[in-house]
Amino acid sequence: MTDKPISRYPVPSLEDLPEDLRDMMLGVQEKAGFIPNVFLTLAHRPEELRAFVAYHDALMEKDSGLTKADREMIVVVTSSDNNCQYCVVSHGAILRIRAKDSLVADQVATNYRKADITPRQKAMLDFAMKVSNAAHTVSEDDYETLREHGFSDEDIWDIAGVTAFFGLSNRMANFTSMRPNDEFYTMGR
Repeated sequence: MTDKPISRYPVPSLEDLPEDLRDMMLGVQEKAGFIPNVFLTLAHRPEELRAFVAYHDALMEKDSGLTKADREMIVVVTSSDNNCQYCVVSHGAILRIRAKDSLVADQVATNYRKADITPRQKAMLDFAMKVSNAAHTVSEDDYETLREHGFSDEDIWDIAGVTAFFGLSNRMANFTSMRPNDEFYTMGR
């Protein structure tokens, strides 16, 4: 464990948190073995943490045409493009576990175009990068390309939603200097 700060902002102690947030974090700790620093950092503003967790779960935990591994792959690729160390490391760990592949997270974080992924996943990530960097240029051609790979319009919304949400998350992590938990580096390896 490191003794370096996890955020440039004050991090409240668990005892000082509202009960619902404390219970949520302790539940995550029980399941994962640690509390991800994103929760501790964003607990600086409890109402915003509640909204963040609710939107995260609405996007990342639902059943749809995207697998949970697909969603994590979108997070890793767009977070890499946004230079977000916290999200690349933490969601890279989750991707390795959900994809049952110890290499995929490093491959897509470095260059998804050369990674060992399917053409469907590449099309999904091409679209995610377009939404991340030039959403104003999304056109019917982009929808048609994704439909040719079996994505529904609802799946396309999900790709864009995950991309946009993690654009926010990446920026929050970067400006707070959020540090990834050491535990993430070895998960799924």
